[in-house]
Amino acid sequence: MPNTVLVVEDEENLLAALTYNLGREGYTVLRAEDGQAALTLARRHSPDLIILDVMLPELDGLEVCRILRRESEVPIMMLTAKGEEIDRVVGLELGADDYVTKPFSTRELMVRVRNMLRRTSAGPAATHDAPDVLAAGDLVIDAVSHTVRRDGEPVSCTPREFDLLSLLVANRGRALSRDQILERLWGHDYIGDTRTVDVHVRWLREKIEPDPASPRRIVTVRGFGYRFDG
Repeated sequence: MPNTVLVVEDEENLLAALTYNLGREGYTVLRAEDGQAALTLARRHSPDLIILDVMLPELDGLEVCRILRRESEVPIMMLTAKGEEIDRVVGLELGADDYVTKPFSTRELMVRVRNMLRRTSAGPAATHDAPDVLAAGDLVIDAVSHTVRRDGEPVSCTPREFDLLSLLVANRGRALSRDQILERLWGHDYIGDTRTVDVHVRWLREKIEPDPASPRRIVTVRGFGYRFDG
């Protein structure tokens, strides 16, 4: 069964070009020209990937990304205007998985689409043969039930947050670079920004740190990455 890609773009020529090239690659393509239509189609069809322009009528792409990320883990690739660094940073903050700057090469975009879908279909990343249950202080991570508990109370984690926490705890005391984390959880062919690791770490700290502003569990190793001290 072919993967379904939702393309959200209000520029008619670009929307047509993306639709044509994705269809030629064998994907089922859904189209939306504004943010509200994008939300409706995403909820109705549960696409495997969303290509989302930042500048859209009705709701802009950043707001659409924010709403979708609350509801699902669908991979989101954002399209940003050349030089709009703030859009890329905010997109990552809101949960986008990748971004492409306009103008872009169609070939490069198709490679990124294939890579993102391949990573998604591969399922959650393994964490160095970690045991089924990991414990660190009042944290209990159960790989079988895919749950996290803190002091006996459930902690709501997205699949990516769960994998990241499992990886860090399984390597307790060992510093992992951002590139190592990306390779383990996003795949060696990930093309996006290492700042996506920082965003996910910050979300995790909000959930498991007594004081997220002064983290004592997930510690930053300056200029390198992160270490779980527990």
